[in-house]
Amino acid sequence: MKFVNTLIVCAPAVSALWPIPQTYTHGDSVIFINQNTPISYNGKQATLSSVSTNSFASATYGSAANGSVTSAQIIGAAVQRTYQTIFNQNYIPWKFHHRNSDFEPSSNSSGAVVKSIKLVQNASDPADVGRPLVGSVDESYTLDLTTDGSVVISGKSSQGIAHGLTTFTQLFYKYSGGGAYTPLAPVSITDAPKFPYRSLQMDVARNYYPVTDVLRMIDAAAYNKFNHFHLHATDSQSWPLEIPSLPNLTSLGAYRKDLIYSASDLQQIQQYGATLGVEVVVEIDSPGHTASIAYSRPDLIAAFNSQPDWDAYAAEPPSGTLKLNSPAVYDFLEQVYSDLLPRVKPYTSYFHTGGDEVKESAYLLDDTVNSSSDAVLQPLVQKFVDRNHDQIRANGLHPLVWEEMLLQWNLTLGDDVLIQTWESVTDSVAKTVAKGHKALAGNYNYWYLDCGQGQWLDFYPNISASYWPYADYCSPRKNWRLMYSYDPLANVPANSTHLVVGGVVAIWSEQVDSANLDRMVWPRAGAAAEVLWSGAKDASGQNRSQVTASPRLSDMRERLLARGVMAEPIQMVFCLQDGESCGEVNEG
Repeated sequence: MKFVNTLIVCAPAVSALWPIPQTYTHGDSVIFINQNTPISYNGKQATLSSVSTNSFASATYGSAANGSVTSAQIIGAAVQRTYQTIFNQNYIPWKFHHRNSDFEPSSNSSGAVVKSIKLVQNASDPADVGRPLVGSVDESYTLDLTTDGSVVISGKSSQGIAHGLTTFTQLFYKYSGGGAYTPLAPVSITDAPKFPYRSLQMDVARNYYPVTDVLRMIDAAAYNKFNHFHLHATDSQSWPLEIPSLPNLTSLGAYRKDLIYSASDLQQIQQYGATLGVEVVVEIDSPGHTASIAYSRPDLIAAFNSQPDWDAYAAEPPSGTLKLNSPAVYDFLEQVYSDLLPRVKPYTSYFHTGGDEVKESAYLLDDTVNSSSDAVLQPLVQKFVDRNHDQIRANGLHPLVWEEMLLQWNLTLGDDVLIQTWESVTDSVAKTVAKGHKALAGNYNYWYLDCGQGQWLDFYPNISASYWPYADYCSPRKNWRLMYSYDPLANVPANSTHLVVGGVVAIWSEQVDSANLDRMVWPRAGAAAEVLWSGAKDASGQNRSQVTASPRLSDMRERLLARGVMAEPIQMVFCLQDGESCGEVNEG
């Protein structure tokens, strides 16, 4: 018996894959898997339990440049994660079967086991496989598991094969008697992403996170088939990113001298991501959101911490923006980028220069400008951005900016610049592609994970009542169903959809730190991950069904828990065990 590309919701048994593949058929035969299952990569032999990131060195396809990760390292890491996931980070799926049911195979009496796993890369990786440009790596894969236990995962790139291995792990469940099994053989999958740029963004400036938190987020992102991780590294509140040639930036600008990301920390974060197929893109936001620079270089910042009228000069306290017409600012940026860009280049092809929420009024307090006139400011912002982007290009990288640089300031930007949109759900992406630029979708009304926590600002008694009940600017909280309904291609003409290259789901940190990070991000970010991998619409052109998605996302949540990610539940166990019982079919 076979089921095609669906979950039979009236029977709680899980055939869950997340994100959902393009095509997926499975049967109902049970096969176990052993830790010493033979595995090969283009003829190079090993066993599942013995592979290291260098085991397949002689099978490398493509070569790494400037210290970037190699194809063999990507494959080696993917096999290691496969072993770790199936045998050490797995779970017993009792929540997805009727209560007190005897859902597990009684034993492996049939003797059916996975006999071999064959990884076949049938094209050479591009040289930049560890730091790819959008669309330069073919991430497609096929996966076939037969009832006699033969597995073949093929793809045109090491990243495609790594995705196939990730999917392979989701076929297996922990067995209470030891080991792991799949109840779904035979399996046949053909898969590829809808969008080539799929990113999770993490703000590490407003609150500090240990490196282990960042690595855990990257690991979870990779398991959801994100392939970028946007590190919002600095902001007005703190500068935690070490610039070794400018030590006072962190020693004075970080919240505390030890709450920093050293040069070796950043390298660890980027290398870890690249090995998992996740390109870590660093952002130094400017010219706004830069007040923390004033703690070490007050001469560079205008309107610093203006109180109590900070909101006249900035989106949030403390106010402060880089002066727009200052040679000292240009010299400073030259030094920051000269220090940082060569260090990030081995692991990414992109660098984010920010550009959001720049308030014209701040430049009334800029002694190099003394004006808030757009006619005065626009050419200065153009010159500022040109300077930064020229240096980024000179270091072999491609710039990203927030949408305001294009849509508000009307800058002339290079064709190589990616535009990250976030404001208007109906206009931002469409207006960006109408100007001929590649867009990243990520509207705050859908894909901001921190919304709905209420205000973090305090209100004085004379105005407090007018802000009651103290909702934040992007309330309410964006539940996974709303995030799942967001279509990055909405309102984009058919002849321009190719310019929408992906999207970014963001966690900002005004009210998030290590204590609540995991539950604020997961599994809701997975809803965006499936939209970006599988598309917002199903084969019939309709929004994907919540009814069939919720058990799969709940399965992903259990798998994240097994990986040490404290993801929150999306439904109670009753709903998971009873199939469609929690589906609403009537209008309220």
